[in-house]
Amino acid sequence: MTITQPVTSTSSHLMWQLRGEWRKLFTTRIWWQFAVGVAVTTGLGLVLSVGTTGDALHHGGKGAPPHGFADVSTAPAHLVASFATDVFTSGQFFGGMFATRLAVLLITNEYRHQTATTTFLAGPRRTTVIVSKFLTATIAAAAVWALSTAIDLAVGVSYFSSQGLSSQLGSWTVERAILVNAMVFALWGVFGLGVGVLLRSQVAATVVTVLLYTVGVYGALGVLAAIQQFVYHHDSVVAWIVLYPGYAAQVATDPHSTNLPDNSIPWWVGALVMLGYGLVMATIGTTLLRRRDIT
Repeated sequence: MTITQPVTSTSSHLMWQLRGEWRKLFTTRIWWQFAVGVAVTTGLGLVLSVGTTGDALHHGGKGAPPHGFADVSTAPAHLVASFATDVFTSGQFFGGMFATRLAVLLITNEYRHQTATTTFLAGPRRTTVIVSKFLTATIAAAAVWALSTAIDLAVGVSYFSSQGLSSQLGSWTVERAILVNAMVFALWGVFGLGVGVLLRSQVAATVVTVLLYTVGVYGALGVLAAIQQFVYHHDSVVAWIVLYPGYAAQVATDPHSTNLPDNSIPWWVGALVMLGYGLVMATIGTTLLRRRDIT
């Protein structure tokens, strides 16, 4: 008599792993704490974006006439679309940080609570476990984007309507900004998981991601200033800041919202830089998790 072992397909095993990852996420307080944080920071971003938009429309600046519009409903569509991209992507800065931090926790919690061994031994196919973690990080980051964007759309559409303006949601400029923002959030999830795999320590990974979001950009600008001063004396050096992930994310969504002197870097450059970071971190994370001893 021959006994055959049941064969589990790769796809069904992946779904089993994904369910496990989501159970870990939603059976703790992490998900609602992050949801509250995203809602609050998106609200703060909206206050800034809507305030800046209203000030420009009524008092001038950011492409509007020097003294603004006597009747804001006469503002040209392309200008309103530019303001709409800011409003409908409000909260991107801190939202990206939440997406990154959430991804960091997906892996560092395993090491902190010593459940990594169980996780990998429960799934005989290590590659499938790794893929499930990256998919979970990406989906969780997309969920952060969805929550932030839903708040942006609700408030933004209401604001533009109150000003007698179209929300410009039918404009490709606005649609592209929203869609690219979704991609950027997903890539932040991949980036965060890669950082968590690389550092393993929850504290170290947290410190690194927070520094990347806060003072890191100033350090990068300082390095570029030194290069321009002592190595390569050319004004274009400052544009290299697009290689910094936080700045690349901003350029990808709306290049005109940056503080570069000419704002001439196209959105797709920032998108490619973020995609490159995502691929690099995914490769590093996959390679280390496949080779590293999990005991």
